[in-house]
Amino acid sequence: MSDAAKTQPFLTAGLPGIGGRVRVLPEDFRVEELPLYLPCGEGEHLYVKISKRLISTPDLIRRVSSVVGVKVQGIGTAGLKDSRAVATQMLSLHGVTPERLARLKTDEQLLSVEVLGRHRNRLRPGHHAGNRFRLVIRDIADHAAETVPLVLETLRKRGVPNYFGPQRQGKRGENYQVGAALLTDAARRKQMSRAKRMWYLNSLQSHLFNQILARRVDRLDQVLAGDWAMKMENGACFLVEQAEHEQPRADRFEISPTGILFGSRVSWADGEPGAIERAVMVENGATAEGLTEAAKTCGFRGERRALRLRFDEPDWEMTDNLLTLTFSLAPGGYATNVLRELMKTPEST
Repeated sequence: MSDAAKTQPFLTAGLPGIGGRVRVLPEDFRVEELPLYLPCGEGEHLYVKISKRLISTPDLIRRVSSVVGVKVQGIGTAGLKDSRAVATQMLSLHGVTPERLARLKTDEQLLSVEVLGRHRNRLRPGHHAGNRFRLVIRDIADHAAETVPLVLETLRKRGVPNYFGPQRQGKRGENYQVGAALLTDAARRKQMSRAKRMWYLNSLQSHLFNQILARRVDRLDQVLAGDWAMKMENGACFLVEQAEHEQPRADRFEISPTGILFGSRVSWADGEPGAIERAVMVENGATAEGLTEAAKTCGFRGERRALRLRFDEPDWEMTDNLLTLTFSLAPGGYATNVLRELMKTPEST
């Protein structure tokens, strides 16, 4: 577990961890992308559903590009899927026929390829309804049968803490430091492609967001005056003026409080939420105003991110000391945040 992850408090801190081991086999971590829509039947983009094992989405794209004969830029995806897993996701292929797709042969990494049909638009990041996970935790503690339902009920009722996973920070957990340097180093920015530059800047955003969430995790289901609350149905945000008026909507999971991913156009919170956001920036050697100006120079707008996610359709079964858990999360949600709450060990990341 990275140093940053160790400072991320648990929502279920009052319950013991069940320990255990994850990812003993790739099949212990399964994820299936849930489509937001299906292809309409006509258009330049061929939609396919691919199941993969022990291969990252970028490596999968490069393989499809090479074998099928389509430029990497002509392949669209809705999200990145973990390489240390068995994962199913959709791809859109520009100008590709089913006959050309037949060149793509299945093997131990490429488990299956299914043609879904044609569509007018390419798949873009976020164009999916979420992900369905099936996770196996082995060698769990003896008290797991009593603890697991209590943890899962808390997550179902209050939500899953929406921490960014450690993947964004690289092997040494220091990507955010590069992002911070890029804010004021124009020469270094020019040496990077926009994609690489934004990766590091996004790492800084996520690093700061995680600290904001850490300060509010015990109240992540409570809206406060000054919050920018997100409507969970469409992602739109509004400023909370009367918290007591909006709290029933939060209790029904219609809205959730948010934290800032700083940028040139995104609004900072007011009141106590705003004080928390600004304090985190100061502790990291920055100010809200300075970050906003730097983002204008670097050319990114920023956004608000919900502090929690719905824990949808959870189910679990236990055999001896093995737990099998299934659930769904919205786009951008990390299954590791569920594992953290259950296991409370370094293995959970």
